[in-house]
Amino acid sequence: MKDPLAYQIRIYLDERLAEVARHEPGNLALKPLTDILTKHGATMKCQYDAFVDYVEEAEKYGLENYPLYEWTKATINDSAKKEKYVKSFTLYVQGNQVYEKELAEALESDFQPLLRSGLITKLSKHDTNPANNPQPPAGVRK
Repeated sequence: MKDPLAYQIRIYLDERLAEVARHEPGNLALKPLTDILTKHGATMKCQYDAFVDYVEEAEKYGLENYPLYEWTKATINDSAKKEKYVKSFTLYVQGNQVYEKELAEALESDFQPLLRSGLITKLSKHDTNPANNPQPPAGVRK
């Protein structure tokens, strides 16, 4: 039976490598990482940058269509949260933010050696089950 949930892999980099990944994605220091991404038809996006993009899009097209605008705007303006999210990268497979369990597990497996070597500092797998994910803070417009 096929798993009804979708999954997402996130990788975490140290501060120096995160800056390289955000601003010089073709840098040779990232080659072991980009080789795995290429193998899986995947890309990565810094979570902080994704939050900034969301806020800018909401401000351009109208806040009424962006229910997490206020929470996201507050997050990007909080220096402690920025420090956390600039090191976190979401992996997209064929442009999709979530994907089948088998794809997530293959990525997770291929990134394990980079975790052991210290090239990445943390690896996490998330699913779309609301019970396993934090929900928007109380008071966030829906």
